[in-house]
Amino acid sequence: MLVAGVDTSTQATKVLVVEPDEGRVVAAGRASHEVTGTGGARETDPEVWWRALRLALDESSAAGEVAAISVAGQQHGLVALGGDGRPLRPAILWNDTRSALEARELTEAFGGPEAWADRVGLVPVPSFTATRWAWLRRHEPEHATAARAVRLPHDFVTERLCGRGATDRGDASGTAWWSTRDEGYVDDVLELIELDRALLPDVLGPGEPAGEMGPSAARELGLPAGTVVGPGTGDNMGAALGLGARPGEPVVSLGTSGTAYAVMEDRASDPTGTVAGFADASGRFLPLAATLNATLAVDRVAGWLGLDREQAAERTSVVVLPYLDGERTPNLPRAAGMVAGLRHDTTREEILLAAYEGAAASLVEALDLLGEHGSGLDPGAAILLVGGGAKGAVWQRVVARLSGRPVQVPDAAELVALGAAAQAAACLSGEAPEEVARRWGTRGGVTVDAPSERDLETLERIRATREATLALHER
Repeated sequence: MLVAGVDTSTQATKVLVVEPDEGRVVAAGRASHEVTGTGGARETDPEVWWRALRLALDESSAAGEVAAISVAGQQHGLVALGGDGRPLRPAILWNDTRSALEARELTEAFGGPEAWADRVGLVPVPSFTATRWAWLRRHEPEHATAARAVRLPHDFVTERLCGRGATDRGDASGTAWWSTRDEGYVDDVLELIELDRALLPDVLGPGEPAGEMGPSAARELGLPAGTVVGPGTGDNMGAALGLGARPGEPVVSLGTSGTAYAVMEDRASDPTGTVAGFADASGRFLPLAATLNATLAVDRVAGWLGLDREQAAERTSVVVLPYLDGERTPNLPRAAGMVAGLRHDTTREEILLAAYEGAAASLVEALDLLGEHGSGLDPGAAILLVGGGAKGAVWQRVVARLSGRPVQVPDAAELVALGAAAQAAACLSGEAPEEVARRWGTRGGVTVDAPSERDLETLERIRATREATLALHER
């Protein structure tokens, strides 16, 4: 008997097939996605995710032995379905910034940032799904009117697997229409954005299966009919499960975007909007701050400079604000990248290091805020550094230097899919999913020691440059 975990991320669908007793990965598969859009638009046809899942399962070559499957997906994406269950238009993805105006309007209409943070747990920014629905109603009213179901990416795939409209509290908490305070949908928000509650999925608990796979989906995917389908969750919640993260342990994830978060026992409420007070997939909470620009932006700068990504200098006085896709933390959806502090003797390697520092600074600053607005960070805990950039030596050194904490890089790969697999295993065994991951021992890896002194000077230089250019970014 095996279990499967699926990561439907921005760029690809990845599948891990896992032996549930020891957590041994017995097979893996991957299939890429196409993301389209310019001028702030980022979209993908949801059918691509389903086709990619089929290809990834074929590549994994062990689908026939799977007894349970669960899906963790990119957060916040809006999938509008018609009466036939098919997408009415491409999904609007998490890094689409077109709903900046709607985010501001919703914030004001609901009573301001403090009211949002207290009632819902977050303050609207263009990433959150409620702002996308408001944008859709304004710009494509024919699609909003025709919608018979509204789903997140992981919900869409889960429903295709088992036929039930279901989500979990972790992913639901990133919509801005589900409350971590009330543990339910917020009718006042739904009324504000003119979204019928009947269009939304059921919200399941951490170990509650969404259902069983039907014959049609089983034939298409090569899985056994009756395979248990887990509730699924968002990608950050899946990674936290994959790590078996304990309350108070800081996590920084470096992918296309960057995130900083920690599992906490109590909900977070940050009226500045920097920390989104999400729920997690274990029944706890996952306050999180996200940036739009991380590894992709740094790699683009390295390419422009004609350097390998590891060819960064040891020190620099240059500041790079790598806001190539706009930015979410700080909330500058119309921002562009900037370079400051150039001299005649500035080297390419110094500029590259500054790109790393500019991307990492927002994440380590966010960790400081997590401690203020959540139920506390462990002051002595190492940062768990995960994601595609975590193996990079420059990323490791920069995060350690700017945070003043040691950095631990787990050996386990594809933590989002691994967390989904732990959730699938928990649906079979009745264990808590985070305990499954801890039993699997996913945390072994290398540790980079903290510097003797935190590099506050670089952080202050980046903050000062950011403030000086704020008006220009938002023109």
